[in-house]
Amino acid sequence: MSEIRKPIIGFCCGDLNGIGLEIIIKSLSDNRVLDICTPVIFASNKTVNFYRKALPEGNFQFQSLKEFSRLNPKMINLFNCWEEEIQITPGQMNETGGKYARISLQMATDALKNGEIDALVTAPIHKNNIQSEDFNYTGHTPFFRDKFGVPDVVMLMVADNMKVAVLSEHVPLAQAAKEVTAEAIKRKVQILIAALKRDYGVDKPKIAVLGLNPHAGDEGLVGKEEIEIIQPAIKELKQQGNMVFGPYPADAFFARQQFLKFDAVLAMYHDQGLIPFKSLAFGEGVNYTAGLPVVRTSPDHGTAFDIAGQGKADHTSMLAALYEAIDIINRRNHYDEARANPMRRMSQKLVANAVDEKIEEEE
Repeated sequence: MSEIRKPIIGFCCGDLNGIGLEIIIKSLSDNRVLDICTPVIFASNKTVNFYRKALPEGNFQFQSLKEFSRLNPKMINLFNCWEEEIQITPGQMNETGGKYARISLQMATDALKNGEIDALVTAPIHKNNIQSEDFNYTGHTPFFRDKFGVPDVVMLMVADNMKVAVLSEHVPLAQAAKEVTAEAIKRKVQILIAALKRDYGVDKPKIAVLGLNPHAGDEGLVGKEEIEIIQPAIKELKQQGNMVFGPYPADAFFARQQFLKFDAVLAMYHDQGLIPFKSLAFGEGVNYTAGLPVVRTSPDHGTAFDIAGQGKADHTSMLAALYEAIDIINRRNHYDEARANPMRRMSQKLVANAVDEKIEEEE
């Protein structure tokens, strides 16, 4: 039997003065990671060695390469993105940190587009100092949307106990309210449903949609967006055969743990979704860009300049982002194989139905 090919997972380094390389090194220091993937870090020898020497992990070894033909599946690989000497100043936001974060991101994205890596895990960037003529975005999500030429994507926060998507991402709150349109809701929900089916193996996704206003508008008393925009969008999605419900008041929805009854939640703006997510995801949250033809994940936190270079950074979310990328690749493969082979798909459904019937009998 031929050996199953391990997925090749790329890591871009993020802001050089943040915690990106530290949490990448910590995540990859356990050699068991090499049993499930082939890691490729996009940075330089000197920058990786700078952070490696500052950490107690002694078993972090890597090989350097400039061509993917030299990739070693039994080692951590470092793709050299630059050779010049640069000054690293942990904890400081400066032009250097942003410039080389951008170089790492662009070279890793090119490798992803060319099929040289199977997924990309992005370390945190600082959205201000990474700005340039080549990067005029408010974050990774719109950057990847444009790079891969898709009309829209969804910022989906994933944890074991919940999945929360946002209608708008990094925009001012006043602008976020203007982006609540029926078309946007329908588009985001459709992307979300497709991702839940292909990337998470959910046959019939059940989606909750939150309201925009306090108490979901209180029947128009404190806002009419729910009546005029959100409810009609949900109705149309239901008429198309989708299980979409709401709008729900955001505070009570999370306080009463109603999210546990749904496969995913669509929040109307960034903080409405991410505050409860980060409070309830127990530090293991992952940011996944749904709607791309490729797989991109990241930890659910920022550059953490305040603790950069001190060896204090928690790599739990980075490690979760790595595992999530691998799991999504595997689920996509199974989904695509089943659709390409209708008989196998039918057999899987028959087995699933038989299991369900057996459980019902036992109950």
